[in-house]
Amino acid sequence: MTQFQTISTAVLLTNLFAFLLFWFDKRQAIKSKNRISEFRLLWITFMCGTIGAVLAMTLFRHKTSKISFLIKFVAAVIVQIAAIAFWLLKE
Repeated sequence: MTQFQTISTAVLLTNLFAFLLFWFDKRQAIKSKNRISEFRLLWITFMCGTIGAVLAMTLFRHKTSKISFLIKFVAAVIVQIAAIAFWLLKE
């Protein structure tokens, strides 16, 4: 397996995991049960799970009206993009 394939697989799995975490949190919210912390949701987003998180947020309408979460979410995405750009430019 090449380095590109390894990274691609890791990013794909991270996005799938992010999607499932957001889905599960929405499900728990509907049932008024224990929820996944915002820190964990933001952490998986920051760890390259942005696409999965955005898809889940859009599809399930989850965390889309909570402004404080959205501000942190956008900040995590900006930091993630900056880190990726830095990594790509240093090579």
